[in-house]
Amino acid sequence: MELRQLEYFVAVAEERHFTRAARRMVVSQSGLSASVRALERELGAALFTRTTRSVELTGAGRALLAEATRTLAAARAAGDAVAAVQGLLRGSLSVGTEQCVNVDVGALLARFRAEHGNVEIRLRQAGSAVMAQDVADGRLDLAFITLPGPPPEGVRLLPLTSEPMVLLCYPGHRLAGVPYAQWGQLADETFVDWHQDWGARRLTDRAFAASGTPRRVGVEVYDVHTLIDMVRHGLGIAVVPQPISRKEQAAPLAVVPLKGQEDQNWEVSVALPAGDRTSPAARALLSYLDL
Repeated sequence: MELRQLEYFVAVAEERHFTRAARRMVVSQSGLSASVRALERELGAALFTRTTRSVELTGAGRALLAEATRTLAAARAAGDAVAAVQGLLRGSLSVGTEQCVNVDVGALLARFRAEHGNVEIRLRQAGSAVMAQDVADGRLDLAFITLPGPPPEGVRLLPLTSEPMVLLCYPGHRLAGVPYAQWGQLADETFVDWHQDWGARRLTDRAFAASGTPRRVGVEVYDVHTLIDMVRHGLGIAVVPQPISRKEQAAPLAVVPLKGQEDQNWEVSVALPAGDRTSPAARALLSYLDL
C-alpha cells in the first residue's frame, strides 16, 4: 500500500466522483481508477459502490477513510518536521473557520503568506462541530471555532475571546426597547437560528435547556447575513453573539441584553490536535496570536 494510493482514494471519497478526483489530483482518470482498483485488490474489499451517476463509500471504504486521512496527515507532518529542523517551512497549511468569529483570519493568513510563500494555504468554512472533528481526523491543521462543551477526542482548545449572547429583534417586536429580557419571556417566540453544527446554535440550545424554557426554531440558516435579514423582515427573533449585533446590516434592529445563564458566553477558540501533533506551519500561524 502506497501513500499515493491513499491520496487517490481520499480524493475520490471526498469528491464522490472519479473524474473530479482525477482533476483534483492532476492525473488521468484511468490511472486513478487503476490505482483504486489495485488498492481494493490488496485489501480484498470493495471500497466504493459505483453507479453511472454517483460513487459512494462502502462500509470498508468508510473504515479506511478515517485511517487513510490520519495516515496522510502523519506523513505530511513527518516531512514538515524534517523541514523545520533544517530551518525551512514548506508543505501546506489547512485552516478552518466558522463564519464571523471575531478573529481577523484574513489578516493572519495574509501575514503568513507574506512570510512563508512556499507554504500552500487552504481555508475552509463550516460549522464548529464539523471542523473540530476535521482537526481530530487530520483534515485540518487548526480551526477557529466556537464550541460549547468539551472538544472531541484528540483535540485541544486554546481560548481567544469571550462575548455575551444578546437578543436581536425587529423594531416592532414587543421586546424591542426593553432594558433586558429573561430567557423565560422567550418561550412563545419563533426563532431564526443557524444550523446545529454552528457553535452559537449549540450554545443557545444549551442556554434554553438550562433555563427550562422551550423554544421553536422556525427558520434555520447557514450564514450570518441571511439570519439578520430574516429577523429584519419579522420572520422571527434571534439569540446571537454580541459582535453579530454590531454589524452594519443589523443597525436597524433592536438589541436586547439577556439576563440569566450569564455563564453561557460565546467563546472563540483555536482547535488544535492534542499532544505534540501541531504542524510547524500551524505553530508559525499561532505565533501571530496573543495567546
